[in-house]
Amino acid sequence: MLTIALPKGRIAQETLSKFEQAFDEEFIFEDRKLILEKAGFRFLNVRNQDVPTYVMHGAADLGVVGLDVLEEKEYDLIKLLDLQLGFCKVAFGLIKGQELDMTKSKITVATKHEKIAKRYFEEKAMAVDIIKLYGSIELAPLVNLADCIVDIVETGATMKQNGLEVGPTIMESSAHLIANKNSYYAKKDKIFDLKEKLEAVIQWD
Repeated sequence: MLTIALPKGRIAQETLSKFEQAFDEEFIFEDRKLILEKAGFRFLNVRNQDVPTYVMHGAADLGVVGLDVLEEKEYDLIKLLDLQLGFCKVAFGLIKGQELDMTKSKITVATKHEKIAKRYFEEKAMAVDIIKLYGSIELAPLVNLADCIVDIVETGATMKQNGLEVGPTIMESSAHLIANKNSYYAKKDKIFDLKEKLEAVIQWD
């Protein structure tokens, strides 16, 4: 049996839909249940940010998670397949009409993507002060807590509603199928069979 950690919400539903196409079975989490066992798979319903942790520590053989979360966690995991789901980007958010002033001696950034933001400025040899926030990040530039924010952007609507506009993109992201290294070698045949079936579904779509 392969254990697969899925992020709660839309990505889990879209992933299970691909499994339904691949295996001609119905995969649905019953109300509030966190485990689904069917057709040789055990699915775990976990928080998006926790998916790589379950996989890294061997509680799950595989996981489905955004590339942005993988980059932020920096775990030693195997990226198997881009599932072509959950497209978004990590980008700057700036007060409308303003641009990022790259000439400043230090830029203050509010974000929950600390490592991604830090790496971006390190690559440009620029000093940055990272303020970690867990929510309502759009407020930070409006109350002079930060010069800008770095956040996940799908449509940009949330920024726009709060007087910000989407600035430069740091990275593109989509949901990936990832594997624990030990599981990858111990269950290689099952994992490759799954990968091939999902690839066929993606190509068909």
